[in-house]
Amino acid sequence: YLGVMPAYSAADDALTTKLVTFYEHLKDSSVPSHQATVLLFEPSNGTLKAVLDGSVITAKRTAAVSAIATKLLMPAFAEVLCILGAGVQAYSHYDIFTELFTFKEVRIWNRTEEKAVKFASSVSGPVRVCSSAQEAVTGADVIVTVTMATAPILFGDWVKPGAHINAVGASRPDWRELDDELMKNSVLFVDSRDAALTESGDVILSGAEIFAELGEVLKGTKPALPEKTTVFKSLGMAVEDTVAAKFVYDAWSAGN
Repeated sequence: YLGVMPAYSAADDALTTKLVTFYEHLKDSSVPSHQATVLLFEPSNGTLKAVLDGSVITAKRTAAVSAIATKLLMPAFAEVLCILGAGVQAYSHYDIFTELFTFKEVRIWNRTEEKAVKFASSVSGPVRVCSSAQEAVTGADVIVTVTMATAPILFGDWVKPGAHINAVGASRPDWRELDDELMKNSVLFVDSRDAALTESGDVILSGAEIFAELGEVLKGTKPALPEKTTVFKSLGMAVEDTVAAKFVYDAWSAGN
């Protein structure tokens, strides 16, 4: 797939387009499934100002948005973080979650156990490698799903009541990471209603009702409900890349 994600932010005076290539089944696993480039333009005349590493920006902005959702929605005394998946997004989520929050235990599961072991040995803090997704999830307060799954790998009867889930994978209308029970028995938050109803298999195929966009919670027009079991379905928004790219460019310019 080739994704094209243009956006303009008047508030940030920023105009960008992100180009994303996505190859589903790579024989060469050393090459990421997703690769991205962000083009930053001068909004007043369309001149190309910079070409930025979109893969880094995507990894960091996605994890940052998950962290915002987690800050708002996680239970009051969250001690156990569980990450399902061991790719690029697993690393970026681990980095920001362990920087912003204090977890007593971090667990990881991946279909290929050697990747989970590699992850655990390469990050800065202790991580417990679990032999099954159920083992990793049981009792966890915050769960992050960053997998290439096309069918559910996280089931509602495993999840601790009151837990918060950041569902980041399954970005196509026929792909799933979460089962119907979890989707229907949780309070569902999304980054964009329009995107979720056209792009997210977890939302479309479960028929789960969207309670709020994350922006509505940030603005105070919808409550966060951290005492409930909550799911934040993240699909990513082009404006996140725009703001991030402008931030990077401005920091680089100031350094020069």
